[in-house]
Amino acid sequence: MASKTILNTDKAPSPVGPYNQSILANGTLYISGQIAIDPSTGELVTDDIETETHQVFKNLKSILDNASMTFDQIVKCSVFVADMEMYSRINAVYATYFDEATAPARELVEVANLPKYVNVEISAIAVL
Repeated sequence: MASKTILNTDKAPSPVGPYNQSILANGTLYISGQIAIDPSTGELVTDDIETETHQVFKNLKSILDNASMTFDQIVKCSVFVADMEMYSRINAVYATYFDEATAPARELVEVANLPKYVNVEISAIAVL
């Protein structure tokens, strides 16, 4: 059985259920879905979809930093949205975190609801 290391940081929101922020196993970091909670206040950041998406990426960055990794090491993202009409606005923010030529594989899926009824949630897989 592969060994796994649980990695959590107080610089990202605490999980809202029975899971961890990330798991490192065999050189691969699996990051749980992040929503726009400001870890310093515990409050949702939902002023507009751009601000909300940036907060999600700040949380992802904190988890990557905790594992001594960067956005360049992400190989896969899963993006869940409450409204596909927000696609282009979320995508515009997403594009500021990745170089188009080397961006990770990704899907973006509209779902009925997300935790705390946010508009966007992103999970990621990164490799050492």
